[in-house]
Order: sequence, then structure tokens, then C-alpha cells
Amino acid sequence: ARRPLLASALVAWVLLGAPVLTYLLLGPLPLPAELTTALVLMAAAPPILSSAAIAMLLGLDGALAIVAGLAATVLAPLTVPPLALALLGLDLEISLAVFMGRLAGIVAAAFALALAIRQLAPAGWLQRQQGRIDGFVVVLMLFFGVAIMDGVTARLLAEPGLVLLWTAAAFVANPALQALGMLAFAWLGRRGALTVGLITGNCNMGLLLAALPPGTDFDVLLYFAVAQLPIFMLPAVLLPLYRRLLAGTSAATG
Repeated sequence: ARRPLLASALVAWVLLGAPVLTYLLLGPLPLPAELTTALVLMAAAPPILSSAAIAMLLGLDGALAIVAGLAATVLAPLTVPPLALALLGLDLEISLAVFMGRLAGIVAAAFALALAIRQLAPAGWLQRQQGRIDGFVVVLMLFFGVAIMDGVTARLLAEPGLVLLWTAAAFVANPALQALGMLAFAWLGRRGALTVGLITGNCNMGLLLAALPPGTDFDVLLYFAVAQLPIFMLPAVLLPLYRRLLAGTSAATG
């Protein structure tokens, strides 16, 4: 927070640079319109707030992730609706005041609870509970993942090819966005660039569900559901790679 230019650059990249670049890169590809819409909306969404916990589990910069994630979440109502209309011609049909109110409720409640815990907890208690807190965040992510997958099994049985295509696209889009974020912020050094990549690829599509109009194509919602799979799986799969990259950074620093 003491580096406002860096924080501003991160938020501008996450909310504006990533979705516009995604839209431009997808333009020449012969993808179904629903998939293109879902991919651009995903890129326009702010990072998942649990990315800070994931970053710390991976040995990345949790402070950088939480500052960028919170700022992007607060500002998302100012960027997501106009980008959806400008790039996709999609009217989210939700007023700025309502969208901001929903976000304020989510973020303000979390901040109030965090401040209360910090005031009431004995000295050193939070540090001793770090592992349990990270585990609790993972449990919360699991509850969300189960809920958003509602209807996916039925669609898989009815159209397995479509669901597999959407899933494959999710496993390509997530690391591709991470790679774009790493390249854009390579000047932060390896640990910082990996952190920016993490928050760029792991997007809060659940937040968009509250804003999408009732008649939104189910195929778009289907992508939001299957896109949770790489969010859950890739950090564990890539953990050895993160350790190797960060060990190389530590050795170079030493």
C-alpha cells in the first residue's frame, strides 16, 4: 500500500489490460461465441480473494496478492459492466449502486470480522493459527466449488463433448493468463511476477454470477463452473515448479 504506483499498475492490469488483451488474442480464433464471452468475462473479473492464502501456501507474496485483490474487487463494478458492453455487447443489467452495494457487503463484513479478531486475539495467537486459517480458506473454496458445479453433471451426461471442450479451455486459459501476467510484471523479479501471474489467472467468476442477467446463456455459466477446476488443481500440480523457481531466486539472492 506504500507503493501506490505499483498497486495502481496491478489493478489496471487485472481489470483492464488482461481482459482487453484476452479479447484481442481470442479475436482470430474460431471459438464458439459463448466460450469467447466466458473467457473475456473471466479475464475481466477481479482475482479470487483466497489467492492471497494460495500465494502464501506456494511461497509467493501474499501481501501483494491481497492488496491487488482487494483493490480490484472494490473497483470491479466500475470496469466490468462497461467492458462487457464495449467488448462483447453484453448488458449486465445491474445498476452500479446495486453492484457496489453487494461488493461492499462482502468486503466490509470480512474487514470487520478481521479487525475484531485482531483486537480480541491474544498476542501471537494469529501467527500460531496460520496453518489452520489457510486450511479454513481452502474449506470455504470447496463449499463454493461444490455449489457452482450444480447442473454440470447433467450437462456432462447429455453433451460430454461440449463439457470436455469447455474444461480443456479452462485448463488452457488459466495458465495462459498467468503467463501473460508474469510477462507483464517480469520487472518485479521472479517472486513478484509469479504472484501477479497467480492473481491474473485465478479470477473471481463467482462475483460475476451476482451481476449477470437472468437470461444469460447457460454455456457461459457452465464455463464459470468448470473453470473452478484449474483454480483448485493447478496450485497443487505446479507446487514443485514454484519451489524450484523460488529456490533458484533464493540461491541467486544468496
